[in-house]
Amino acid sequence: MKYLLETKEITKKFGDYIALNKVSIRVPEKSIYGLLGPNGAGKTTLIRVINQITLPDSGSVVFDGKPLELNDVHYIGYLPEERGLYKSMKVGEQALYLAQLKGLSRSDARKRLKYWFDKFEIGDWWGKKVQELSKGMAQKVQFIVTVLHQPKLLIFDEPFSGFDPINANLIKDEILELRDKGATVIFSTHRMESVEELCEHITLIDKSNKILDGNLQDIKRTFKTNTFEVGISTTDKLSLQQELASKFEISNANFKTLEDDLKLNIRINDGDTSKDLISFLSNKANINHFVEVIPSASEIFIRAVKKNENKK
Repeated sequence: MKYLLETKEITKKFGDYIALNKVSIRVPEKSIYGLLGPNGAGKTTLIRVINQITLPDSGSVVFDGKPLELNDVHYIGYLPEERGLYKSMKVGEQALYLAQLKGLSRSDARKRLKYWFDKFEIGDWWGKKVQELSKGMAQKVQFIVTVLHQPKLLIFDEPFSGFDPINANLIKDEILELRDKGATVIFSTHRMESVEELCEHITLIDKSNKILDGNLQDIKRTFKTNTFEVGISTTDKLSLQQELASKFEISNANFKTLEDDLKLNIRINDGDTSKDLISFLSNKANINHFVEVIPSASEIFIRAVKKNENKK
């Protein structure tokens, strides 16, 4: 696997406070990589190091196979959580200015901006001042400026902030399309449903330390608890629940209807298999539904952070 970006044992201190403690990540080329963690974990500091806004106290960054250089700013697009548009400038004038800072000529910038403004149906915003736009409108403009120079690496910090569901979905589709066209994306968010939809790989940082990383599906498999969601029909629900409780761990027991359907989460014991559970149930009831419970990104986030805090 080829990695577009690698950070190697990045450490950053602000006085006595350690913001990052030997954090290493490897971002696969042409992937969407989730950079996750609670508030104050160190995510934004790491992003600032990658963008050369902040220099690390120790460690190194490798970009596209070589040490990160100042000129690499032209190959990186960064959309920060705190937006930075000048409120009194006109939208088009500002977009042209920022595009030229990324190395585009004025004529190329104008052509690309016309394409994106037409695509987002915001051409009539060109002559408006940023202060006249809503937060969501300003977000669209800054998203365009971030991707305009077609960078190899895109870094989005809470890119859906301020968007209604329709426009959030529009931006999500654009991020996927940019990935499909060859861009590598680092995606930082607290919206775990977006992580589920977009990210192939993740890193979880907590209290300045990396506590989890890897392919998201592989991580989910390691966090499985041998729990199965089961829907069954029986005329003697109470008796069956008592038998199940004596052999397995059950939770979330509820009646699906007012009739005889019962829905349970059943955790099998070490040494048992799903076949053992199916065999047990089939002799007692009709099985209507049987699926393994796979932990969500949100559940993994909470469990990993709590485990890390308990180590302290």
